[in-house]
Amino acid sequence: MKKHLEVVGAVVVQDGKVLAAKRGESKYPYVAHKYEFAGGKIEEGESQENALVREVKEELKADIRVLSPFLEMRHEYPDFTITLYTFLCEFLSEFTCTEHESLRFLSADELHEEEWAPADVPAVRLLKKVLRDGIK
Repeated sequence: MKKHLEVVGAVVVQDGKVLAAKRGESKYPYVAHKYEFAGGKIEEGESQENALVREVKEELKADIRVLSPFLEMRHEYPDFTITLYTFLCEFLSEFTCTEHESLRFLSADELHEEEWAPADVPAVRLLKKVLRDGIK
């Protein structure tokens, strides 16, 4: 039976662009050098929101406010299954790139599905629409 991971991702939109965190090398080639939402695994007994605040603090050295749920997705990779809970968030502090290859804010026209980790693609599709229509 494949390992199942529950993870959270921060959808941070500023000035009509979304924060994309590019992964570095990975033992899983299908996510290496792909964009993802900042975040990570939910720990035992931790709420999704608390996990997201903790993970962003660890990865970006930043404080965030979780605003609302965005999209929940399930994806089967060759080695494991992932349930990804994404949330619209805003930064409450500056942030820095500590764990990723790079961080970029991307506009709707710069959101190319093939550049993202496969589990994130449904949220990327929805984001394209939301960014073009204007986020409320």
